[in-house]
Amino acid sequence: MPDKVLIFSRFPKAMMVRIGERFELMDTGGKPAREVFSAEQLAGVRAMVTSGSTPIGGAAMDVLPKLGAIICYGTGYDGLDLAAAASRGIAVGNSPGANAASVADIAVTLMLAVTRRLLPADNYVRSGDWAAAKPSPLMRPQPGNPGRKVGVYGMGEIGRKIAARLAAFECDMAYFSRSRHDVPYQYMPSLEALADWCSVLMIAVRAGEDTNHAVDANILRRLGKDGCVVNISRGSVIEQKALVAALAANEIAGAGLDVYEKEPHAPDALTALPNVVLTPHIGGHTLDSHMAMQDCVIANLEAFFAGKPLPHAVKGAVPA
Repeated sequence: MPDKVLIFSRFPKAMMVRIGERFELMDTGGKPAREVFSAEQLAGVRAMVTSGSTPIGGAAMDVLPKLGAIICYGTGYDGLDLAAAASRGIAVGNSPGANAASVADIAVTLMLAVTRRLLPADNYVRSGDWAAAKPSPLMRPQPGNPGRKVGVYGMGEIGRKIAARLAAFECDMAYFSRSRHDVPYQYMPSLEALADWCSVLMIAVRAGEDTNHAVDANILRRLGKDGCVVNISRGSVIEQKALVAALAANEIAGAGLDVYEKEPHAPDALTALPNVVLTPHIGGHTLDSHMAMQDCVIANLEAFFAGKPLPHAVKGAVPA
């Protein structure tokens, strides 16, 4: 009989097909588990699969008295209370680096779309203004990539792939992270120093309490009126109100965002701005990335039910 696994977050059913071939899935559809299943049904569940951004505290864990493993579908685990999991002896796993290439690709795509003003250019053609030879200040020449100073905030797997791609575009690269890495890019001693130096700030840092609103009004001012910011990390890293204010006042030139403080993001002051390119958190949403993330989820679950250590355990999430 297949082992039971609770699906805690709301996922498209297609993402769970391969996992469902190996385990008996109890899908909550994103609702509280007790609203969907009885206490008796939940009593024997030993593992759950969740999205890393979904909040899970001790109370949610206690609904499953035999819970021994929380497996995050994807790289992030910022919604999970690691201390609560550790104190309850719950192992935590994720899918490290599984979607790094596709997230790096969307970061570069957003940077190009913002700096080359692709959305205004698209509208210039569709509106007939180009055919009518109507002048547009948005069509003025912009700086190209050779020599462009790009700063990467966070030099994990995604940050490294972003830097490698942009170095091939002849950009000058620098980075700031909690520690130095063995990479061929200039290291900056602080986020402030990185913002002072670069014209494009790429946010690729892991979300957490120490990075919450790290990119605030001060950092945005340091980027300057010709600066742009791209965020493919988590919306919590940018102080969104400060970003809207900086964009509206032309204190920075533009932004490319795949993540937001609240998701899904409804139309508001941010979406009304013409100097912003927005995507609906699709950085890791490619077929190959999903296959790789599912491979990690399955490997973690199989190891857990076999009584073995998780092959993709979250660093620092050690059960007490």
